[in-house]
Amino acid sequence: MWRKTMADAMTQRTIDPIALRRAFGTFVTGVTVITTRDGDGNPRGMTANSFTSVSLDPPLLLVCVGKSAASFPAFNEAQSFAVNFLHEGQVDVSSVFASKTADKFQSVNHDRAHTGAPVLTDSLTWFDCTVHNRVEAGDHIILIGQVQAFGTSPSAPLGFCRGRYASVKDPLPAGWLASQDMIIGYLVEAGTRCSLSKTL
Repeated sequence: MWRKTMADAMTQRTIDPIALRRAFGTFVTGVTVITTRDGDGNPRGMTANSFTSVSLDPPLLLVCVGKSAASFPAFNEAQSFAVNFLHEGQVDVSSVFASKTADKFQSVNHDRAHTGAPVLTDSLTWFDCTVHNRVEAGDHIILIGQVQAFGTSPSAPLGFCRGRYASVKDPLPAGWLASQDMIIGYLVEAGTRCSLSKTL
C-alpha cells in the first residue's frame, strides 16, 4: 500500500516545463549580455538573465549558459568572460544579443579591460572575469567567474519579468557613488603596452 502511494505521488510530481518556466519568470531580474572570445579570437556574446553574485572574498559571480546556445562552445572552452548589465536604454542591445545575428558586436561599443573578453563600454555595469570553475547543471553549465576588473554607472537598470522588459523606478539615490567611496580600476592592454586607469 505504501509503495503504491509513493509511486502515485511520484507520478503526480512530474513537472510541466512550460509552467515551470513561467513560474521562474515571475522573479524580477536584470538583463545581462555575457561575452567572451572563441578559439580564433572572435568576440562572442549572448543575452542572459541568470546572474548571481557569489562571494566578495574572493570576488566571485556566476552565470548560467544553456548548452543549446550557439555561443555555448566558446563559453565552455574560454578561460575568461565578461558580464555586462544593461541599462534601461539598451532594449535594442538585449534584442541583438538574443538573436542569431552574425555580427552582434557591430552596433555596440566594446573594448578590452583586463582579460581580453569584450566589455560593452556603454553598459550599466561590467565585470571582467577569469573562469574560477565550471559546474554541470542539467541543460546548462554554471560559469563561476573571479572578478578581475569592473566598472559601473548611475543609470537605471533594464529589468525583466514574465517574459517582458520591466522598468525600475528610482534605482539609485543621489550621491550614491560618492557615498560608497567606490573605486573603479581597470587595465588596458595594447600590444606590449599597458595602461592602468583609476576613477574615484
